[in-house]
Amino acid sequence: MRSRKTAVRLIVFAVLAVGLWFLSRAVQSPLLKAFAMAFAVLFVESLLVLLLSLAHPADNRAKTLVTITISVLRYVAAVVILCWGLTILGVDVTTVVASVGIVALVVGFGAESLIEDVVTGTFMLFENQYNVGDIVEIDGFRGVVKEIGIRTTSIEDVGKNVKIINNSQMRSLLNRSNNASYAVSNIDIPYGTDLEAFEPKLPALMEEIFEKHRDQMLAAPQYLGVQELGASGVTLRFVVEVSEANIFSAARTLNRELLVGFHKLGVDCPFPQVDVHNR
Repeated sequence: MRSRKTAVRLIVFAVLAVGLWFLSRAVQSPLLKAFAMAFAVLFVESLLVLLLSLAHPADNRAKTLVTITISVLRYVAAVVILCWGLTILGVDVTTVVASVGIVALVVGFGAESLIEDVVTGTFMLFENQYNVGDIVEIDGFRGVVKEIGIRTTSIEDVGKNVKIINNSQMRSLLNRSNNASYAVSNIDIPYGTDLEAFEPKLPALMEEIFEKHRDQMLAAPQYLGVQELGASGVTLRFVVEVSEANIFSAARTLNRELLVGFHKLGVDCPFPQVDVHNR
């Protein structure tokens, strides 16, 4: 979809650039020539963005470099249009830059957060703290990094909601793609269950679950033991190594397979019960 939009922009900018250029030559208008130059620069920028968008690298680091490059191209195009446009209109850009040095310093203090975003984004790029495609969590928002720019980072959650976060606010970040992830399942069995007879049957059940769900699980689930002595039953804990993208779906699958497997082994999960003693 994005590549299609970029292609449409490419055609529009090309038509406008060529049309305004010939028009400016006919009427000798510097303003039309500046507009033609602007659309020509946008055409080149869109062409480069389109070529980068067509690349689909498998490595997350390469994806990050692609999104960073696209972001840089947009800023560079804006600066080129501004400086080149002023030159076409007869303005001495060098003199202007020198004369507004003090003003730029004042504006710099006012744009402290913007500068901080850019600097932080640059350091994150070199330190490889996170990349496009990584699953991260920040301030309770969990999602996949979709785009990293010079100033902002876009994160998309499972509901396809996209959150735009300034790079300077990405410090308290939890990158969940760096380490192995584990889906956890706690399931209760009745107090009357003979654990010494029941536990030796679990390894075969774990292997059976793994063989059925290799697409979600990286290894066979593990039985960790008795987690809690609850009000109505004994809580057993199971974990399975998964990719972070499957951590929730694998937990649901493990819950279901354990429930079905326990029934096959003759063990039903208890439900809350109340014993009434009448004297």
